Amino acid sequence: MAILGRLLKRGIRLTNVMQRRKKLNPFRAQRKTLLKLLLKARYTEFGQQYKFDDILRQGHFGRGRAFYEAYKQNVPVFDYNTIFDAWWHRALAGEKDITWPGRVKYFALSSGTSEAASKYIPVTKAMSKAIQKTSIRQILTLGKYRHLPASLYEKGYLMLGGSTKLTMRGGHYEGDLSGITAGQIPFWFQRFYKPGPEIAQERDWGVKLDEITQQAADWDIGYVVGVPAWIQLLMEKIIAHYKVKTIHDIWPNLAVFCHGGVSFEPYKLGFEKLLAHPITYIETYLASEGFIAYQTHPEAAGMQLVLNNGIFHEFVPFNETNFSADGVMVDTPQTLMIDEVEEGKEYALLLSTCSGAWRYLIGDTIKFVSKKKAEIIITGRTKFFLSLCGEHLSVDNMNKAVDLSAREMNIDVREFTVVGINHDPLFAHHWYIGADGPVDADQLRDRLDTHLKALNDDYATERQHALREIFLTVLPTQTFYNWMEARGKMGGQNKFPRVLKKNQIAEWQAFISEM
Repeated sequence: MAILGRLLKRGIRLTNVMQRRKKLNPFRAQRKTLLKLLLKARYTEFGQQYKFDDILRQGHFGRGRAFYEAYKQNVPVFDYNTIFDAWWHRALAGEKDITWPGRVKYFALSSGTSEAASKYIPVTKAMSKAIQKTSIRQILTLGKYRHLPASLYEKGYLMLGGSTKLTMRGGHYEGDLSGITAGQIPFWFQRFYKPGPEIAQERDWGVKLDEITQQAADWDIGYVVGVPAWIQLLMEKIIAHYKVKTIHDIWPNLAVFCHGGVSFEPYKLGFEKLLAHPITYIETYLASEGFIAYQTHPEAAGMQLVLNNGIFHEFVPFNETNFSADGVMVDTPQTLMIDEVEEGKEYALLLSTCSGAWRYLIGDTIKFVSKKKAEIIITGRTKFFLSLCGEHLSVDNMNKAVDLSAREMNIDVREFTVVGINHDPLFAHHWYIGADGPVDADQLRDRLDTHLKALNDDYATERQHALREIFLTVLPTQTFYNWMEARGKMGGQNKFPRVLKKNQIAEWQAFISEM
C-alpha cells in the first residue's frame, strides 16, 4: 500500500469522524449564510436599493423568522432575463459594486438546455473559492466509501469539461464554468489533474477527445468527472482506439465516476458494458450558478444541499398557483425556507449567492428525499415537463421509464427527447429515442407507456382521456450529437433537452427530415 495514499485515507476518515459529530441544523446554517451574504453586499447598488441594512437589523435583533420575512418583503424574485436586464448587464459592461462587491472578472456562458442564446452568469472570486471548498468537501466524502483502496488517492483525476482558454471580452473573461474552474485548480492538486493544462485549453471538442485518447494509455486514472454522455463517448473512443474490451484494460484502477448535469439512469446500462468490474458512482449538482449539492455517503438516496458555503436556498412549490402551464413563475410566488419544505413534494429552486444572484430562479425542480439530512433529487426543469392536458409528466418520470424499458429489452438508450403535439381533436406525445442496433420501436413504446402509467397517476388518467396516442421514432445516437454540434453545444456541461417546446420542435423536426 502506498504510504501517501494510506496517510491521505486516514486523514480523510478522521475528517469525516469530526464532521459526523457536528449535528446538521439546516435552518440555522441557512440563516447564517443569508446574513453573511447580505452583510457582504450591503453597500452594493443592489443592496442599497433593496435595503439590506434593514434586513440585517431584523436578523440581528428580530425574533424567529423576522429576517426571512423582511428579505421576502424587500427583495423581489428574479429569473435570468429580469436580473440581467436590471443589474447583471452593468456588471458585464465592467461596472463595479452592482450586485456583489468589486468588478466581476469571469462570466460563465450557459444556456442550460432551454434556449439557444447564451446566458452570462457572473462568477466572482468568492464563488470560485466556494466551488473549490465544496469540491474538497466532496473528495473528503470518499473516506465513507470503505471499499475504496488507499491507492486511489494517488491516482489521476480526469475532469472532462470546457476549454480553460477563455475569451477575453472588454474587461472580463467568459467561457464554460467547467473551463473557468479547471483553470483555477489549486497548485497541490495539479499533479493529479488530467488531461493537463495543454489539452484542457483545446476548444474543439473533437480534437480534445482525440488528444485525450492518444495519451490515455500513459495515465493511471482512478477518478473520472463529467457529464455522462461525454464520458461514455470518450470511453468508447479509447476502447476502440486501443482495440481492448473495456476501459479497465487501459485504466485498471478506475474506481469512481462523479457525474452530474443530467440523470445517470438512462446511461447506466450502456456505461456499465464498458467496464470490467463495478465502480462507485457519486452524483453532484454543480450548475453555472454554483455548487448546489452532492452525494455525501454511499447509502444516500439523494444529494445533500450545500447549506453553509455561499448559497442561500429558497423553495417555490411547483404547482399551478406559482407557475403557468408553460412553466413561467408568477411575479410573487409562495416561497419557503428549508425548514418549511415537505418530503416528496416538488419545488423550484431560488438561489441567493456570493456571485450576486438574489432570489434567482435557476430553472431546476427538486424533491426532498430526506428533510432531516437536507437531501434532494433533481426532478427536471420548470419549463421541461409535459402537461398538455394535465398529465404532469416530469423529466424524472421519463428517465425512470426509459431506464426500466431499456433494461427489460437489453438495449442501450443513449439519448432521448419528447415532444407534445396536437392530435386532432386531442393530444399525443412523440418520443425520439437515440439507440444503435436493432430496436423494436412498438415494443419500446408500449413498455415506456406502461411504466409511465405506473410512475405517474395523472399520466395514467389522461391516457384514458385526452392523451390518446403515443408515437416513437428510433434514431441513431449520432443524430442527437449532430444536433448539438449544429447549435454549438458540443461537450462541456451541455446536454440534450429532454423535452422540446415551441420553436425547438420545428427546428428538430426540420433537422431530422434532412438526414
